[in-house]
Amino acid sequence: RRFDYRPKTDPYCQARYTFCPTGSAIPVMKEEDVIEVYRLQAPVWEFKYGDLLGHLKIMHDAVGFKSSLTGKNYTMEWYELFQLGNCTFPHLRPGMDAPFWCNQGAACFFEGIDDAHWKENGTLVLVTTISGTMFNEMAKWVKYDNETGIYYETWTVQASPDKQSIVWFDSYECSKFILRTYQKLADLGAVFKKIQTNYTSIILFSGEPIYLGNETSIFGPLGNKTLAAAIRDFYYPFKPHQTVGEFFVDMLKIIDRVILNRQFYLFYNLEYWFLPMKFPYLKIIYEEVPLPIASKTSFGV
Repeated sequence: RRFDYRPKTDPYCQARYTFCPTGSAIPVMKEEDVIEVYRLQAPVWEFKYGDLLGHLKIMHDAVGFKSSLTGKNYTMEWYELFQLGNCTFPHLRPGMDAPFWCNQGAACFFEGIDDAHWKENGTLVLVTTISGTMFNEMAKWVKYDNETGIYYETWTVQASPDKQSIVWFDSYECSKFILRTYQKLADLGAVFKKIQTNYTSIILFSGEPIYLGNETSIFGPLGNKTLAAAIRDFYYPFKPHQTVGEFFVDMLKIIDRVILNRQFYLFYNLEYWFLPMKFPYLKIIYEEVPLPIASKTSFGV
């Protein structure tokens, strides 16, 4: 869903790591510039855990640019303002009936490409070359995309593991932004190299979702108190944990609800849905998504 504007973030939402700490405005390139475009991929939280999550194929995606006229490099990515946990599960704040979400995501653009970060455990590979004109058109699109597509969504939800399965809900995270960016460049005429490109998806498997309502209809003065209590009760075990003991107790509760009782409550586009969970319940896949095909004549490249 596209939104009319990006709301201000609540001071309650705090990030352990600053979002886009060295971010800068996207520069205007000269029309005659020739810009190399790079596919960047590395394990999530590689800066802290190295290749640990890479073994599970939980990868973060970005795109890099190099100007032939200036020699400058740039990195562009899209990720959570307040880390992954806050985007995936809400906070249950005292005195507030409705779960409180810190789930905005946004684009980050900055000068430089950290070669060691992307190469050591991931990917840094040239995928296409574009003109300065194409880059500037892409920059306008990035501004629109960033101002209207504002909420991070971790989960993809589909009916079964089959490739042709119904997708009930699609995720909205870093890889989807990169795929949208590649498609925009292809629409502008970029011709991509024929190389294999894989992306991470975290999938929940569910029967047909049941619409429950929004925050007002469920948690408001005229809301459904029984349903509101059930949703809060479901999210409680996903809270941050202080001790290992608390974590294991709550993990047993999660297994009981999601797997044994086949229940999951999804918050998507500011609305709540009930998912009747199905085997295999959850799966992390690292699946190929081909680079797009140019749909018009390239801008002078």
